[in-house]
Amino acid sequence: MSTSMIHVDGISILGPGLETWPVAAGILRGDQPLVAQPVRLPPPELLPPTERRRAGAAIKLSMATGLEAIRHAGVDPATLANVFSSTGGDCENCHSMLDTLASSDRMVSPTRFHNSVHNAPAGYWSIATHSTAPSTSLAAFDATFGAGLVEAAAQVITSGAPCLLVAFDTTYPEPLHTLRPIPSPFGVGMVLSPQRSAATLATLRIALTQASADTLDHPELEQMRLNIPAARSLPLLQRLANGLTGRVVIDYLEGCNLAIEVGE
Repeated sequence: MSTSMIHVDGISILGPGLETWPVAAGILRGDQPLVAQPVRLPPPELLPPTERRRAGAAIKLSMATGLEAIRHAGVDPATLANVFSSTGGDCENCHSMLDTLASSDRMVSPTRFHNSVHNAPAGYWSIATHSTAPSTSLAAFDATFGAGLVEAAAQVITSGAPCLLVAFDTTYPEPLHTLRPIPSPFGVGMVLSPQRSAATLATLRIALTQASADTLDHPELEQMRLNIPAARSLPLLQRLANGLTGRVVIDYLEGCNLAIEVGE
């Protein structure tokens, strides 16, 4: 597999010590140190009050990530196709429902059930942005970011229209955390386009490879990359932050990674 060229018109990130893309870019370039503070999830500002009250960590994280990316690109989210990719969706909500089902009172809250479907973040996004554009929701375990990037790139190439990618992960409470120990929420967003524009930051061409994924010299960033599926994006983001062209390899499936040729 090899894709045609696609253009990156907007980037966002939200993770430990990585509050915005400008902050994260400075850290990825080595201009400033990483201070890995707990992630603060802002309230989903565009949602109506009723939906805002229902929003858990997954909704807040995906909404903040998506909004920063579209603002960076300067595009209208109402007309933008989107891909939401997450290893587990709303992990806290999953834990709460399982806890209820394991108790003597097995009545699941309607709001909990409402938020339990994997495409809930995409649904809240459409409500907030009034989007009627096509939407795809993916689950890909450790291939969360790679699968989302492949899907979003394929949509851009086949449709000839821009697409928003939001890849995000939240954390499980115990006892599920022991089985799936994602240490922190993390989200990354990209607006991808078929044509170059004034907002274009870089171009990407994606192919499959058996080469090993690139690692990061920064120990804390490398731990994020290894422990949070959406953070497998960090080697690519580091290259974009430094304005570097050339090849970067990121994790995808077992024995099959993504080789991304970055151009200006």
